[in-house]
Amino acid sequence: MSNPIERPTLVQTYTRSFDPLKNRNLRIYLGGQAVSLLGTWMQATAQSWVVWELTQSESSLGIVVMLNSLPLFLLAPWAGGIADRLNRRMILLVTQTIAMLLAFALALLVQTHLVQVWHIYTFSFILGVVAALDFPAQQAFIGDLSGMRQVRQAVTLNIMGLQVARVIGPAMAGFLLKAVGSAAAFWLNGISFMFVLFSIFMVKSHQQEINPRGSGRGQFRETLDYIRTQPRMIDLLVFAALATFFGFSIFNLLPAVADHVLHGDSQTFGLLAGASGAGALVSTLFLLPLSQSAKRIGSIVGGAAIWMGVFYFLLSRSTWITLSMAAIFFVSLGMPLVLTTGLGVMQLLAPGNMRARIISLFTMLTFGLQPISSLFIGYAAEIVGSQTIIMFNSICLAAGAALMLIFRKGLVQWELKPHVEPILSEKERMGH
Repeated sequence: MSNPIERPTLVQTYTRSFDPLKNRNLRIYLGGQAVSLLGTWMQATAQSWVVWELTQSESSLGIVVMLNSLPLFLLAPWAGGIADRLNRRMILLVTQTIAMLLAFALALLVQTHLVQVWHIYTFSFILGVVAALDFPAQQAFIGDLSGMRQVRQAVTLNIMGLQVARVIGPAMAGFLLKAVGSAAAFWLNGISFMFVLFSIFMVKSHQQEINPRGSGRGQFRETLDYIRTQPRMIDLLVFAALATFFGFSIFNLLPAVADHVLHGDSQTFGLLAGASGAGALVSTLFLLPLSQSAKRIGSIVGGAAIWMGVFYFLLSRSTWITLSMAAIFFVSLGMPLVLTTGLGVMQLLAPGNMRARIISLFTMLTFGLQPISSLFIGYAAEIVGSQTIIMFNSICLAAGAALMLIFRKGLVQWELKPHVEPILSEKERMGH
């Protein structure tokens, strides 16, 4: 009699999610990314507070995010095609170098007290252009290093580094803002880019050769035509768009919540941002690895979006910092389950010659919505107040996710069964 197939234990399932770190190349690259992301979150926190000090305006906070994310929407038809056709290593070296120079330039302006809000607007837009080219290349580059068999785990590990940075970065920025001023965060961010540049030089990657066909727009239309035939990809895009438009944009209001609602200062803002990062870190360290062994992806992503809406509603009613921090923490448990799961599964379902373009489309229809959502939430908050608009968004997020689960046929029962071919051999993938 044959022995029954043994199911992995919870501990085995969790530890297997770290298997990509056995890959030397991926380990080096993710290490450099982690340091750079720490600097990025320090700068983002300090920049939000600088804008708030200069303007005392929620709409100005929204404009900064709009200018930063608008290029993600406008350049998506070309960015994915560029990352599929050109050398991704060279793209990353160029984009990371430009981002480093922008950080140093902004640090100098803040240090000399010459900074004006239009400077930040300009730098945000330029950095958005850089990010639009960088993001699809970076995510596809992770697949080049890990191989497609482990791309979902590798993407999750990269997000783990991001969430560690989200915890430590805002807390460090809050301390620096109080102790020595905001310029230090910008200087440290510029220095942090040196680590990721070094890691890109050090690793060996294997990029699948693609014979380009047609223009960037033609390839983008080809990608759209493919997505239309994949209902589960469409579901993931809708969930990610809901989480971005009604959920992620609320983080732009944290300076106003810290000041007007909680009657605090820059340190209060740092605590709120740190609570958000802590929740996302816990989710990425524990919930995401365990969710990778779960079969019903639709139920996980939809349930996480509803969860976020419930705790955003709690945030909208809170005037006590401890409760507000707890609400943001629990909201942030759900965000990676929606966005990171969506990004990883989209890569698994994508054809090898279309991976960067599908990543670019995911970026366009999620983070590219931030220009609209940031302007909407910023101006609406000035009219009806931060708490009211947070409550409105929370209801829209939870209701939208619930309607998806109810009316999208087969979504609740959908089980992930990807069919992919590895790009690298086992020997190449392990970096030998």
